[in-house]
Amino acid sequence: MKIYIASDHAAFVQKAALIRELKKDHSLIDLGTDSESLVHYPNFAEAVSRKVLEDKDSVGILLCGSGIGMSIAANRFKGIRAALCRSSEDAKLSREHNNSNVLCLGGRTSSNEEIVAITKTWLSTPFEGGRHQLRIDLMDQFKV
Repeated sequence: MKIYIASDHAAFVQKAALIRELKKDHSLIDLGTDSESLVHYPNFAEAVSRKVLEDKDSVGILLCGSGIGMSIAANRFKGIRAALCRSSEDAKLSREHNNSNVLCLGGRTSSNEEIVAITKTWLSTPFEGGRHQLRIDLMDQFKV
């Protein structure tokens, strides 16, 4: 599974630490940013969301200060189910019940250790399907 990852300036350090940990076992494509210089998070949410929509066998990870802005921006794209997760339980449920395909994390709200644990749980948790797929299908019918 290919993982597209990006952050804004507020979570650049946390993204770098997460990449160091994940690259041991996963194929990651870093879509930016490349420093702590001021950038605008919607640009990175768009980049990751478009890649995930183009490559159906991929997932995305987005980090910003709180994770909120990235999740709002990513969820503007039909077919993206971005989940802001602040715990491993959030990550597990977002995959099992919502088949989230983009994980959003807060660099200012979670420690590096928590970010790694949340991400590993998210990446290793399968979608349950069944009644949960019905709910995703219902959301996919929403008119925008």
